[in-house]
Amino acid sequence: MPDQPNRTGKKMTFRRFLSADYARDYVYADEPYEEQIARAAGYIRDADYVLLGVGAGMSAAAGAEYGGAFFREHFAEFIARYGDNGYMRDMYSAGFYPFPDEESRWGLWCRLALLAGADLDVTPLHRTLLDALDGKKRFILSTNADGQFEKAGFPPEKIFATQGSYDRIQCRRGCHPKTYHAVELFRRMDAAQRDTRIPAELVPKCPVCGGPMAMNLRSDEHFVEDEDWHAAEARFGDFLTECADKRTVLLELGVGFNTPTIIRLPFEKLLRERENLRLVRLGRSKAVIPASLADRAVAVGADMARSIGDIAERLTAGTRTIR
Repeated sequence: MPDQPNRTGKKMTFRRFLSADYARDYVYADEPYEEQIARAAGYIRDADYVLLGVGAGMSAAAGAEYGGAFFREHFAEFIARYGDNGYMRDMYSAGFYPFPDEESRWGLWCRLALLAGADLDVTPLHRTLLDALDGKKRFILSTNADGQFEKAGFPPEKIFATQGSYDRIQCRRGCHPKTYHAVELFRRMDAAQRDTRIPAELVPKCPVCGGPMAMNLRSDEHFVEDEDWHAAEARFGDFLTECADKRTVLLELGVGFNTPTIIRLPFEKLLRERENLRLVRLGRSKAVIPASLADRAVAVGADMARSIGDIAERLTAGTRTIR
């Protein structure tokens, strides 16, 4: 993997990084699984820098549950009240239910935020991955809001969570650029909840405009990018600038086509622009790569817990890889 000079001379930023250009020649790799794993491990071993792009598939592979029996167990009273419908089938869908009032809305969201964020701990797979990458210069760009890499011990100053956090709330109208830690408030809400509703006195109000509050999760144009968000964005830009002409692997984990313009398509754009980069794309589904970049990219369409474990085993064992 050769180094390549920074041809533009420009500082990389998150805005320059983003892309909405789809490849025209996606293909599923036809090489055997073991060869895919060997090539992925080889790319990572030869790299000095690893930029991790993390999507929802990473948390799911690590064991996070959002629907099925888990949802029915923890949200039974909400299903009973609102019906077993298109909303009340998993935590993601339930968040979009048109609740009749703020007491009902926060009745669900306080529990959802705790189960998907503060109380979620599916970090063993995250630790396996981080241990395998030890010695590399690393940065994480994530669309997840669950904080699992930070819980696994990765420095928070090397994480850019672009879509917000389950730990924070903001003014629903985004009237001022500040967010607020709310985990303890969520615990009080959930403890005081009765018949899916919280007491009116626990409903949060914006300290500036007096209006309603919302989760600090990107869902519309009112999402607040606060001081911490912009500081993380700047650190991400610094990392991109530093590794732009170095031996770097773009390690994509569980990213599909829900929000491809944040990680998936920008990774492909970087790969097209720079010969010194390699792409490793892991995911149970949608693990396709542009045919035109197949000599510098590998996609492993398998259970990610297995593929991460197999790559980690090769890296830690020092096995000679297929190139």
